[in-house]
Amino acid sequence: MEEYIEEIDDQDEGELFEHHRLTVDAGQSAMRIDKFLANRLLNVTRSRLQQAADAGNVLVNSVQVKSSYKVKPNDDIQIVMDYPKRELKIIPENIPLNIVYEDEQLIVVNKPAGLVVHPGHGNYSGTLVNALAWYFKDLPLFNNEDPRPGLVHRIDKDTSGLLVVAKTELAKTSLGIQFYEKSTERLYHALVWGSPKEDKGTITGNIGRSLKNRQVFQVFPDGEYGKPAVTHYKVLRNMSYVSLVECRLETGRTHQIRVHMKYINHTLFNDSNYGGDEILRGTTSNKYRQFVMNCFKILPRQALHAKTLGFTHPVTGEKMLFDSELPEDMAAAVDKWENYIVNRYEE
Repeated sequence: MEEYIEEIDDQDEGELFEHHRLTVDAGQSAMRIDKFLANRLLNVTRSRLQQAADAGNVLVNSVQVKSSYKVKPNDDIQIVMDYPKRELKIIPENIPLNIVYEDEQLIVVNKPAGLVVHPGHGNYSGTLVNALAWYFKDLPLFNNEDPRPGLVHRIDKDTSGLLVVAKTELAKTSLGIQFYEKSTERLYHALVWGSPKEDKGTITGNIGRSLKNRQVFQVFPDGEYGKPAVTHYKVLRNMSYVSLVECRLETGRTHQIRVHMKYINHTLFNDSNYGGDEILRGTTSNKYRQFVMNCFKILPRQALHAKTLGFTHPVTGEKMLFDSELPEDMAAAVDKWENYIVNRYEE
């Protein structure tokens, strides 16, 4: 809430504007509303939420509540303020797009690492949405009032790979339902520290924002916080100190693969948010340390690529399946590790 500090002079006296709206999960246990909201809203402290609730700015089912209120399943929560939420207009920018497929209903792009998908805190330009706004500036779905035009899913800034974007309202609705119902196919390749004991496995555990550091997420195995998440993995190449794994998403939680792989002690290689930019496996020799540092330079981001994307076409009903090669930085790091292991055994 701190980011919305502009004063509005011409508003009606006493008028309140909705800034956030959330619906409590059906399986949510009783929890103080200030704690519940602090776990779910970025850049808002619990003390600030308590002040807002005590000032009458937090509503549950359209009724003002205090910070001690215990949320219940399906509660409709609103945070309202006496000034409008800042509007974020999308500025079309001529940013090159790697277009894999396009028709009248949708477009599939191969996003490079480093490109933010949609504008947000700290990234108000230079995003995929800015690029799409330029490319589709004559389409009715794309207007500068909608911060997420055509988006039905996203991948992290430093994750590369395939994204589908709707060009019509029909396509946006159809694709949105498919992602919600988990009928899409999404396969990722990740380079992780260590070698999983099993060549195949399934990782389950609720994922939610960390209670200690709200910039990252974590697994809550007892299900008290977060939302259910399921990741299936398969080892593709075992290189002793690191492994190339394929991950299939059954759910689509924020940072899901990154959090789930860390949970089973196989953090993604060079994932700085989750500790993967440290040497987590291997020897203590200076030669090995220098080798890993060189790999970090080759691949200066988390080693994750959205390789395969499948869905049903919203108009034709055809099953669409797209595949992409590993980007150069990730492929180079994998090759470097394979050569290192081969040479080590030959010494």
